[in-house]
Amino acid sequence: MFLSVFEMFKVGIGPSSSHTMGPMVAAARFLDLLRAQPFTAHGLRASLHGSLAFTGVGHATDRATVLGLAGLRPDTYDHAQAEALMASIRDTRTIHAEGLPPLHFDPLADLVFDFGPALPGHANGMKLMATDKQGDIILRETYFSIGGGFVMTEEELAAGKNTDDGAPVPYPFKSADEMLVMAKTSGKSIADMKRANELSRTPRDDLDTGVKRIWQVMNDCIDRGLARDGILPGGLNVRRRAHGIHQALLAERGLNQTAPHIINDWMSTYAMAVNEENAAGGQVVTAPTNGAAGVMPAVIRYWLDHVPGANPARVEEFLLTAAAIGGLVKYNASISGAEAGCQAEVGSAAAMAAAGLCAVLGGTPEQIENAAEIALEHHLGMTCDPVKGLVQVPCIERNGLGAIKAVSAASLAMRGDGQHLVSLDVCIETMRQTGADMSEKYKETSLGGLAVNVPNC
Repeated sequence: MFLSVFEMFKVGIGPSSSHTMGPMVAAARFLDLLRAQPFTAHGLRASLHGSLAFTGVGHATDRATVLGLAGLRPDTYDHAQAEALMASIRDTRTIHAEGLPPLHFDPLADLVFDFGPALPGHANGMKLMATDKQGDIILRETYFSIGGGFVMTEEELAAGKNTDDGAPVPYPFKSADEMLVMAKTSGKSIADMKRANELSRTPRDDLDTGVKRIWQVMNDCIDRGLARDGILPGGLNVRRRAHGIHQALLAERGLNQTAPHIINDWMSTYAMAVNEENAAGGQVVTAPTNGAAGVMPAVIRYWLDHVPGANPARVEEFLLTAAAIGGLVKYNASISGAEAGCQAEVGSAAAMAAAGLCAVLGGTPEQIENAAEIALEHHLGMTCDPVKGLVQVPCIERNGLGAIKAVSAASLAMRGDGQHLVSLDVCIETMRQTGADMSEKYKETSLGGLAVNVPNC
């Protein structure tokens, strides 16, 4: 099993990797499919199903789908260009995609929210269609946005998700137990094994440059979030809080009267800064998803700014270790809130961050596995119930608490020798089972929990 660090950590846009980035990626794939056809299409249609329908407006799924059909992609998204395209499509009811003729598309009529049962296969389903002059469908494809910006067609999903058809990698661990055995046999760290796997597919310079960019985008997102205040879009009138908290923390720094627990506020404000940017549709990195994008940057920033001896040169080790753990979670369970609740998003992010922090603190592979397990175990059962379908409440604060749990998990693991009762593999399987048993009301549909008990205004 191989999942690249660049698949786990994708540069994209908010507010959701599964509901914004995924549909945009799916639309881009459909354009490529359409370009390969021998016939000429004259129009486009789209339908959103399951969680993509129920929380699509709050997650800007409709907008992302339209922009994707117009040729925009998450990693190169430009807000000004997107605004101009949306205005043009609304006015002309026409999409101009590179390599294709002008295509009729009326956003109000040709994009449908289907509030019936979810499509078989996954809660995040969408159908994209091309039509002829008479409006008859001449090409149709079903896509599933399976979390973290990953997209699969109906056929790909049926063939087995998380499949990898590339060349073999040196350390093909599919479980935490296999990972620990390979680490012990080879004498390598988890990050070293992950790096070797990456280098079997990617040139060294590309790996180094790409990983540096991941952290740069994460860190820039923190800084933007700390600098901005105001009201977040969407109608809940949620105030940005990271800026004000950060200013207060800076003012308290020289007073020598700060209680030790205030360090938690630093971690929280770093995480909240990222997720406020995400809620505003800004540039973020899936880690492993947009809804959980603040946990890992917050823990890295905490380590760099507040832990003596932290070395920026080891951020790559942090990210590679975290990516190895995230790959295990995705392969054996899920990172999708619509599939398994927020335990799959913030829980997975906390496990990844705990593992990365434990690694750069000098933890052994066994201690790293323990750190990830502790963090994930204490998110088991966490629901995904966003108010008004927006990635704001409870998502923003939840990232702060996820970061705190990640740091605590790494610290606890470092106090032990790596021996513990519940293995990471058992915890991941428990998360998968818990997600399967969880009511659909609590899996990113906004039909239960806080979403129905907090006024949507």
